Amino acid sequence: MNTPDVLNVGHDCGACPIRHRAVCARCEADELQTLEQIKYYRSYQAGQTVIWSGDRMDFVASVVTGIATLTQTMEDGRRQMVGLLLPSDFVGRPGRQVAAYDVTATTDLVMCCFRKKPFEEMMAKTPHVAQRLLEMTLDELDAAREWMLLLGRKTAREKIASLLAIIARRDAHLKLKSAKGNIVFDLPLTREEMADYLGLTLETVSRQVSALKRDGVIVLEGKRHIVVPDFDRLLEETGDDSDGGLLV
Repeated sequence: MNTPDVLNVGHDCGACPIRHRAVCARCEADELQTLEQIKYYRSYQAGQTVIWSGDRMDFVASVVTGIATLTQTMEDGRRQMVGLLLPSDFVGRPGRQVAAYDVTATTDLVMCCFRKKPFEEMMAKTPHVAQRLLEMTLDELDAAREWMLLLGRKTAREKIASLLAIIARRDAHLKLKSAKGNIVFDLPLTREEMADYLGLTLETVSRQVSALKRDGVIVLEGKRHIVVPDFDRLLEETGDDSDGGLLV
């Protein structure tokens, strides 16, 4: 397995693209200085494993750019993708010594890493970090419940529309834009990865993407560049109750 690149170049927290959503979102200047002392950056190439399930994990991290997947492998070798890590998502669990899932870079990936023990010590002293991490954990729990509905009850078309809406909304929020009207983003997953994540066949994914394109719900430029002319129209295709909303 290739080792990750450890980036030694300086990164300004104030200019960080995930600063407003990451675990450090509510940190004051002095708290950011403390984090600066324990952080470093790692980069991974697409397809490279970040951590294997069961391996000792001596860091926690935030995804800065790129996408990673969480995968669980059964004893007979069957694998299931159980989660996506998008920019600003948190990797690792304070207080847990080993990784619970395989984490794999889907695209080229950059992570802002914190040495685990100093980070845990800082959590005990810094309410802003602990509070933000709790909020992110609860959001992750809500997203997992939403995903149970998606996998268990939604049609193939609704599954594809839901995944596109989740990615589109997250991309808009990272750009400090509202998720409405016309939205443009690059799809970070291949058709095969979408099929794995959604529990569909490759053929079904391709067919449903083509159907959404044919019906004008999305405009596909190349294989990955997607234009959503009307985000509300895409939300209608997800099958979600209009009183609710997609989690990001």
